Amino acid sequence: MRGDFYIGAYWGPRKETALECARRAELFFHMLARYDPTFTQWYRRGRGAPRELPGHPVRQVVEEWEQLFLRGMNRTDATRKVMEDLGFRADVWNAKTSERTRIELHCGEYSPFGPGNTCLFHPPHEGPTRERILSAPVLAGVLTSIATAWDPDFAMASSSEMVDLIQKRKREVRVGWLTYLSRRLGTVPPLPAPVRIEPVGTLGWLLILSPEPMTASNPEHVAFTARIRELLDRAGLIERPEPGPVRE
Repeated sequence: MRGDFYIGAYWGPRKETALECARRAELFFHMLARYDPTFTQWYRRGRGAPRELPGHPVRQVVEEWEQLFLRGMNRTDATRKVMEDLGFRADVWNAKTSERTRIELHCGEYSPFGPGNTCLFHPPHEGPTRERILSAPVLAGVLTSIATAWDPDFAMASSSEMVDLIQKRKREVRVGWLTYLSRRLGTVPPLPAPVRIEPVGTLGWLLILSPEPMTASNPEHVAFTARIRELLDRAGLIERPEPGPVRE
């Protein structure tokens, strides 16, 4: 599958400590490791990393993630003062080459004026690993892991090209080949075949529009994705409310 394909998960202000974010990260990467052998070891940047490795290995324990998030606290440009309400960031990957998967995490933000909390999953640019990951079963597993660990308002697997064609408003729930919707948004209406609707615990629903990849280069795929977006919009699930009170 060509194009800038990614998974994006998004949620509003939620005040959490580095330790609380670390617990979520530990659960997320533990679940993620079930879905592909390349998801078992991750690396971070930093001086002194062994040359033969993609970076410093990240141990999948809470203590390691807590320190990683603390190093990724947002600071002012001039005084380097910590801006606590903007939360924590971490960026990890699993290989050196174009076949690496990269994950960007931003959590613990509780400012209504910040960019928002996110989990962004970027698969390899090319190679057999990319083709293996960009399948409905693996992507469903990744989205389920994200939803269970991070409890986002919504998440989707799509290409940037498809998002540009489908999204109508700057601030709205994005619909992709696979889409996760939290129960906080409302109730998912009946949707036409071949859409599959699967519960993710008690948190929300996973919508799989097709067992085959949905691409922006196929007019039928674009039209069907737009139709699903319209049905969800009619059900009140697309428009995102402005950030409200901080979620503890």
